[in-house]
Amino acid sequence: MDFVKEIEVLKKEKKAVILAHYYTLPEVQEIADCLGDSLALAQYAEKTDAETIVFAGVHFMAETAKILNPEKRVFIPDMGSRCSLADTCPAKEFAEFLKENPDHKVISYINCSAEVKAMSDVICTSGNAERIVGSFGEGDKLIFAPDENLGSFLVKKTGRQMLLWNGGCHVHFKLDEEDYKEAAKAYPEAVFIAHPECRESLLKHAAFVGSTTALIKYVENNDAPMFIVATEEGIMHELSRRCPSKKIMILKKRERKVYNCAYMKLNNLQKIHACLKDEVNEIIMDREIMEKARKPIMRMLSLS
Repeated sequence: MDFVKEIEVLKKEKKAVILAHYYTLPEVQEIADCLGDSLALAQYAEKTDAETIVFAGVHFMAETAKILNPEKRVFIPDMGSRCSLADTCPAKEFAEFLKENPDHKVISYINCSAEVKAMSDVICTSGNAERIVGSFGEGDKLIFAPDENLGSFLVKKTGRQMLLWNGGCHVHFKLDEEDYKEAAKAYPEAVFIAHPECRESLLKHAAFVGSTTALIKYVENNDAPMFIVATEEGIMHELSRRCPSKKIMILKKRERKVYNCAYMKLNNLQKIHACLKDEVNEIIMDREIMEKARKPIMRMLSLS
């Protein structure tokens, strides 16, 4: 079956759009109506007039699209597309943490469940986190969850002290300083850039630290011919498309292994086709949780 052709036909029939993250498979990125990072995808989801949304990403992303479009149908190609970072912050445990710190405002990274979002004052992405932190008064006590590495980066960047939840992404957290040193020794002329979900010991070596979109733009606008990028390998498809003349490498473990997000890679053309044709894997959520989670998301979007 020509899934690309069939998907295009079904999209018109169902008045649907496909949203995809940069970490998905190249063939999925190619058919997306919107390809982006978490911020861009949330902004697109808020504004779309489509009746149906198929979100090729991980579960929290599809949840966010549903929260922003409670009357629309939202599907995810594979219900098993979890987020390792979101899973490090169970809602019940987070609620207990907040009870122990009742005088704090809560900033939650978008990589969290709807239940955690509902307990937050504002959501952020790696692309707008610094601005979100800066929106609070100097006297406000802050909690940042669930990514400890991003939180530590923001503390250093903004000078704001925050209580950090101890969570992390299984892809970014595995990369360390020794991986960088080996790569820099092999390619001393390469510019090293990194995603802020990486460890601080790695970030200190980076010429630039930024969101997935920011990393792409940095490579695109920088005159250097060679780059080493510390993030998920899916970014390479868009980097190669935009910068075909530049040598770009993903930072690997010392045993030369590339760590990918297995959950993102569950999204494929066959499953997207099934979402549209058979209307399977629809995101169904508790209305009360959606209403509570919508407020901090909308605050983020207004600040962005």
